Amino acid sequence: MRIAISGPPGSGKTTVCTLVAKTMDCESLLVGQIFRQMALERKVSLDTFGRLAEEDETIDRDLDKRMVTIAGSKKDIVLEGRLTGALLKARNISVFSVYVDASEEIRAKRIAGREQKPVDLVTKEMQKRERSERKRYLAYYGIDMSNRSIYDLWIDSGNKTAEEIASIVVAEARKRYAEDARQIETA
Repeated sequence: MRIAISGPPGSGKTTVCTLVAKTMDCESLLVGQIFRQMALERKVSLDTFGRLAEEDETIDRDLDKRMVTIAGSKKDIVLEGRLTGALLKARNISVFSVYVDASEEIRAKRIAGREQKPVDLVTKEMQKRERSERKRYLAYYGIDMSNRSIYDLWIDSGNKTAEEIASIVVAEARKRYAEDARQIETA
């Protein structure tokens, strides 16, 4: 089964993706890995490549095209990325789409702890990045990341462990795919 886990920075989506893939015994793909590979291909630092992406929409489009190609070629995979679920659904690729979220304060604290930075600095960086992404995603694809209807499941990670969230995702995905299989059998 194909599962896409999306969410903002610091929401826990990467950890959840890894746990879900392990539980489901299937491959995982972090879109950030593709982005890093693209920076290596251009022989530029990740920071430089990120700035280039803000000015050159072909970078985002190439990244998303690569992700969609990989996702479409695999039946059993868990994908993590901000737009993964929305893009796959927009291209009619079957996917159980999950959005993991948390308050800005919680996300900033998580990132600050991980990157050893002050929380207020991380908050400003996060806000700037999210404004940029919101603008780009809307302009490139007409996707509003705050639109909950894009997702099959929306989870607040602020008061749950990654393991609890992964368990919820796995249970709901299995339920969804069992229902889909029954509908196909009766058709």
